[in-house]
Amino acid sequence: MKISIAKTAGFCMGVRRAVDMVLDASNKAKEPIYTYGPLIHNPQVLEMLESKQIFRMDTIPESGKGIVLIRAHGVPPQDEKALADVGFTVINATCPRVVRVQVIIDKYSKKGYDTIILGDEKHPEVIGLLGYARDKGHTVTNLDELQALPIFEKAVVVAQTTQNTKIFADIQAWCRKNVPHYEIFNTICDSTEKRQNEVREMAVTHDAVIVVGGKFSGNTKRLAQVAAETGKPSMHIEQASEIDYESIAHAKSIAITAGASTPNWIINDTCSRVEQAFREKQPGRRKIMAVMDVLMKANIILAAGAACLTLGAAMISGAESPGVSAVIAMFYILSMQIMNNMMTIGSDTYNKPDRAALYKQNRGWLLLVAFLSGAIGLYLAWTRGWGYFGVLLVMMLLGMSYTRTIFPSFSSGRKIYRLKDVPGSKTILIAVAWGVVTSLMPGISLKAHPGLTLVAFVFTTGLSFARTAFMDILAIQGDRIAGRETLPILLGKKKSLKFVHYTLVATMIIPLILSVWGSPVVCGLALIPAFMFILTIRYKTDSDISANFYEFWFEFPLLLAGIIAVAG
Repeated sequence: MKISIAKTAGFCMGVRRAVDMVLDASNKAKEPIYTYGPLIHNPQVLEMLESKQIFRMDTIPESGKGIVLIRAHGVPPQDEKALADVGFTVINATCPRVVRVQVIIDKYSKKGYDTIILGDEKHPEVIGLLGYARDKGHTVTNLDELQALPIFEKAVVVAQTTQNTKIFADIQAWCRKNVPHYEIFNTICDSTEKRQNEVREMAVTHDAVIVVGGKFSGNTKRLAQVAAETGKPSMHIEQASEIDYESIAHAKSIAITAGASTPNWIINDTCSRVEQAFREKQPGRRKIMAVMDVLMKANIILAAGAACLTLGAAMISGAESPGVSAVIAMFYILSMQIMNNMMTIGSDTYNKPDRAALYKQNRGWLLLVAFLSGAIGLYLAWTRGWGYFGVLLVMMLLGMSYTRTIFPSFSSGRKIYRLKDVPGSKTILIAVAWGVVTSLMPGISLKAHPGLTLVAFVFTTGLSFARTAFMDILAIQGDRIAGRETLPILLGKKKSLKFVHYTLVATMIIPLILSVWGSPVVCGLALIPAFMFILTIRYKTDSDISANFYEFWFEFPLLLAGIIAVAG
């Protein structure tokens, strides 16, 4: 079974911008927050906004207080002015592509032009656009309706940004032949065009197509229409529970795409459900995948990776007999990672719903495992000396107090009370903790070369930073919803990904240089960041592949460090 997710699936630029704006306002502002009409056409996103006390306002009251966001579709200019006049702070989250259409209509309507809009008359975007036409706006949905209109002395022709590109092409051709004096602007968003073209292309190479998105979303409905026109079995669903598995039972390859207002967590959930359904037909593979799933969710692979990385760091620093230190690192990472996952259930509800459900259902048992793992790690650290024990204990306490108030408030203006409140602190603290437990403390305890111990610390910290930052990039939507200020939220996905690339290149160079002066086997450690670097490049071109895929293959290479150390 081959499952492919369209590269263009999910939030478009305008929707992502609107959702980010309203979430940022919610995480920072104390006054009431509203959206004027539904922010976007996706019921799951609207439900999420309500859970964050962001409510929908459909009519303008006589007086108001708080923040109102103009939705991505835009509104008539008189509505925006009225909201400000009654006392609201207005934040305009209209998609820039829609703003372009508004500007065109406004410019030509001031000159007395009639405006012809290819679009759905009752769609919010079109209602907003008509507000700029100064009572000289006309809507059509096809060429026949355009031909039924009178010939205007001067007119401008535009399109709703999510319209069908083929219909607009027919209208454009007719206008140039029959009314060449009309001003014509192709205002269909290139994102819409790319989505529709990609659906056609994927339908050629796949046996069935699943379109995910709101039933009232214009662009999603048109995607479903395009998919149906290809002749391949297709379905339009809002969420994974609506999948009709009988209609795709004989498919060997399935293409999944999604509308511009569909969040990543719905797309990923759909992909996971389809994979799981077809896995049921392969008992052998199902068992293997079930075991791997448990190992990933319970952080066993990650903990084993920490132990192996400790062995690899010992190769760099020259520490002898690092076995106990590797076990300490394994139990420490297992304990802290379980605690971290407990603290991120809010964002995991969107990023990894299966893991969030596991941690909610087995909270008691997982906390027991975290406690026992931490206790074993501390005991083993105590056998290495009080210094080792003290450092590990402090690191554990800092990890457990990450979300707790530890800085007293002496002034009402203070905003940082917890480590969590320090922007980007999670990524940096986790990286440093990994470096300390996998290289610095073992190197000091085992009296390795001080300079090489520091080099090993830089290597392991760099790998951990790259891994943590990349995982944060994958989880950016859920983290923003939960109000977590991770590095990708502060810097943006593109800058963060570049930062990850630079870090991985630097960590690649370290073992290569050391192999010239030391053991040639050390150069094998460069394979770890090299493999991770290749994955990040793939993510750049196929960013909608399942996040579970990237998480597994970003953690698995850490085991190579142990293999290389044992072989060396």
